[in-house]
Amino acid sequence: MGKLLNIRLIRDAMQKRGLNQAQLSGKIDVSRTAVTKWFNGEDFPRPDKLLKLGMILGLDFKRLVIEEADPFEPVIAFRRKGGHKTTEKHVERAKHMGTLLSALAPLLPFDNLVRPATLLQPANEYQYIQRVVRKIRQDIGVAQDAPIHFRDFVDRFASLHTVLIPVLWGNKDHHENALHIYLPESMTTWVYLNLDSNIHDFKFWMAHELGHVHTPDLRENEGEDFADAFAQALLFPEESAAKAYAMVRLGRSEGARITRIKEIAAEFGISPTTVNFSLHAYAHEHSMKPVDAGHAIHAASTNFNKKFPTVSERLFTRIPPSPKEYIAVAREEFHSPFFDVLKNYMRKSAVSTGYVETLLQLPLLDAKGVLEELQ
Repeated sequence: MGKLLNIRLIRDAMQKRGLNQAQLSGKIDVSRTAVTKWFNGEDFPRPDKLLKLGMILGLDFKRLVIEEADPFEPVIAFRRKGGHKTTEKHVERAKHMGTLLSALAPLLPFDNLVRPATLLQPANEYQYIQRVVRKIRQDIGVAQDAPIHFRDFVDRFASLHTVLIPVLWGNKDHHENALHIYLPESMTTWVYLNLDSNIHDFKFWMAHELGHVHTPDLRENEGEDFADAFAQALLFPEESAAKAYAMVRLGRSEGARITRIKEIAAEFGISPTTVNFSLHAYAHEHSMKPVDAGHAIHAASTNFNKKFPTVSERLFTRIPPSPKEYIAVAREEFHSPFFDVLKNYMRKSAVSTGYVETLLQLPLLDAKGVLEELQ
């Protein structure tokens, strides 16, 4: 982190005290040239001079100094579980993981002469997002009113310099279902996806993470809101919402509408919640009468999802899988270069079990098994 003086507050404080730069420099006992350099951002006061400046102007450190973000600091986004909160500890841990990943980035099999495709001016507006998802569906060869499948996502991520890292984080052990780490220096994205998740929710999280990959400059709430709207539209776009609206509106009761929404969700391989939100957004955009099921859809979706296995149950012959099977699934099902890159890195650097434990957030014994499998 770099530091800059908060020049606006400093000038305001000087004006209130009737001080100009020459007078201020005299009180601090430095040259006027030194103060000019501070104000132009060409230099920064030594600690003793900074303390004196704050005392003269009545400004504490937090108001006197602006912390300047490192332009290459890892950018973090979490897909949280339910009501779980993201703490400063979670953020610092993820940034540390990003720092470790930066050592692997040069070994990735990506074209380092071009920048991955991103959206020029992303906006969380219905018609804009619909235009975006139409183009993406066209690019990956999926009709506007057809379901998107798991393989479609995998191929799209690879084309955007994104490394998918499937992990087995359980249902309760971690506060997140997905972790997104963008490394500005290498312009690479690393997405951890929790395989111990319901298959329909997992598809939504993949779409959500894809939204982040397309908009690396959107951060925090703005980025999360866009990614949610993008995922919903990509999985169930306007064309499908229009057809669903015509069918769901025929339901005479909330129960009948929910039943139809669940039937549509099963047909598209997505959650009833996604269908419901898409119906709500479609009706709002076109000033039509709402036909969505409101909050009642959440309980219906929970019961709907219980009928389907988790992703890990679909992918592995046993739970937990052996390190060999786990690594094979990452390579074959997710087309992930992660473990091959990690193996190549191990040939050049001494990698400990603790390194793998931190990088994958695994129990120590499981990390040891992965390390031994790669050696």
